[in-house]
Amino acid sequence: MIRIEPSPPIQFRGSVPGDKSISHRALILSALAEGETVISGLLRSADTEATWRCLAALGGRLSELVDGTVRVSGSAGHLLAPASSLYAANSGTTARLLLGVLAGGQVSARLEGDRSLSERPMDRVVTPLRAAGARIEELGTPGRLPLAVRPARLVGGRHTVPVASAQVKSALLLSGLMAEGRTAVALPAATRDHTERMLARFGVEVEREVLAGGETVALVGPRTLRSPAALAVPGDPSTAAFLWAAAAITGGQATVEGVCLNQRRIGFLGLLREMGVAVSWQVEREELEPVGSVTVAGRPSRAVDVPPEAVADMIDELPLLACVMAVAPGQSRVSGAGELRVKESDRIAAMAEGLCQLGVACEATEDGWRIQGGPRVHGGEIDAHGDHRVGMALAVLALAGEEASELAGGPIWQVSYPSFLSQLVAAGGRAQEI
Repeated sequence: MIRIEPSPPIQFRGSVPGDKSISHRALILSALAEGETVISGLLRSADTEATWRCLAALGGRLSELVDGTVRVSGSAGHLLAPASSLYAANSGTTARLLLGVLAGGQVSARLEGDRSLSERPMDRVVTPLRAAGARIEELGTPGRLPLAVRPARLVGGRHTVPVASAQVKSALLLSGLMAEGRTAVALPAATRDHTERMLARFGVEVEREVLAGGETVALVGPRTLRSPAALAVPGDPSTAAFLWAAAAITGGQATVEGVCLNQRRIGFLGLLREMGVAVSWQVEREELEPVGSVTVAGRPSRAVDVPPEAVADMIDELPLLACVMAVAPGQSRVSGAGELRVKESDRIAAMAEGLCQLGVACEATEDGWRIQGGPRVHGGEIDAHGDHRVGMALAVLALAGEEASELAGGPIWQVSYPSFLSQLVAAGGRAQEI
């Protein structure tokens, strides 16, 4: 349990842990590649540790060096049959991307997750993989983990994906590396392109076309990945967003350095600016991704409407945005975010409940919220429903409470942001585990 006391304006300058999405992909592609890759800045959290363990079980050779970098000796695509089930824990990225790897990996494997992950949809990946020739067997509830994957010969094709999901796109591209011919993935909206960028570093050309009606990406297989020798993982903007939101909610200032500034990852910053928060950023170097510094200062001065077309670029930050909306004068709305209902929790329901417990007028809709913001946030007992992003978002909002709040549950931030509490406290937040 965390106790959060009313806090002074947050003041932060520094860096945050490595990007979670990029870290997963760096581990997976390095383990599949020919050659050795040294990864710096890798996020070490419960989610990325799940990917690490699964890759090790498939024959990957991964080790941490004395300077904190990680060395991965690649398998050139030759996986080993795991001795036991692959356990993805609570990591949807681990499960979905590994399904793409296993589909053409010529080994038999059983993939499992914890109770929460076992309730999340996997059919959006399984269905197109089966269309490419994958042999995937459901061992329990249809469309859910656990799943068994058997050796199969994959063929390329065009997959039309109804959900704008970077995880689904990435899983299909990974399967395409082992398929005969061209694999194309069409999505209804542009999504994060971390996989495409990283594949290019491993020597694979990815075609990408973005139109008003969505995006299409494609590659031709089979292909052997070739290690670029070194990868640098930038800071995670979805993690930095907790500090930026804390600054906006308390009227403070947070500067995060060395953070990923991919255009598909800064939608949250654009919305803060629309709400009247002072936001500035500067790209300082181009590596695997554009990297730079971001400063956020001051409280929001107006409400905002988030349309469906903006959701894909900030799906992870929407719980935080709801908390900033809670202190913005007027009624703010989010729509088109139905995907939040099938995350680690039903985030729409969980956030509506948490905001109401803190005295904020919030109405959950089918695909978002209507939030009546204002200057007053109460204290109270809040429940994260086992969801790391919900819990951390509500803890940040509670900093502006008139009374103390208590967040039930253990250190759920270990899933994605192990240093969350320590960095929040260092920035002036009055919070502690009890």
